[in-house]
Amino acid sequence: MVETVKHAVATGQSLVAGGRALEDQQQYLTFMLGAEIFAINILSIKEIIEYGNLTIVPKMPSFIRGVINLRGAVVPVIDLAARFARGEAAISRKSCIVIIEVEHEDVQQVIGVLVDAVNEVLEIASDQIEPVPSFGAKIRTDFIEGMGKVDQKFVIILNVNQVLSVDEMAELVQA
Repeated sequence: MVETVKHAVATGQSLVAGGRALEDQQQYLTFMLGAEIFAINILSIKEIIEYGNLTIVPKMPSFIRGVINLRGAVVPVIDLAARFARGEAAISRKSCIVIIEVEHEDVQQVIGVLVDAVNEVLEIASDQIEPVPSFGAKIRTDFIEGMGKVDQKFVIILNVNQVLSVDEMAELVQA
């Protein structure tokens, strides 16, 4: 499944549910952090790569794992578990780096996020997305775009521009 997701993301193909694309649905890449399922809108994702070849940068906060060379570009890698104050992620053979584009001052920034495992791309209808809860989630509510209902479970849909806020991370680095 990971190879299918990687291919669809790399080629810009639409993954469809039941053989057809549905207009009122958005596509989300789902992944694991610990035992919880998170999702990011697929439009923000450039590609998925295996974890490895990380260069550690001294004196960075624990949530910045290091940088990678992505076809000649230096890309910082953020440990989402550490960013959510859950401690550093344990690296396993399923660990992946999801390459994401975020907007900062009208400029696209490329950032990698370390996740425990990539699951699948899901279609979630807009009427199946609940607003951000005022309590109960173990991460900051401004990091959450909504709660997608999938098979009687909730998937936490992340607001990548908040989670990967370049300004906020720069402030934390300076602190």
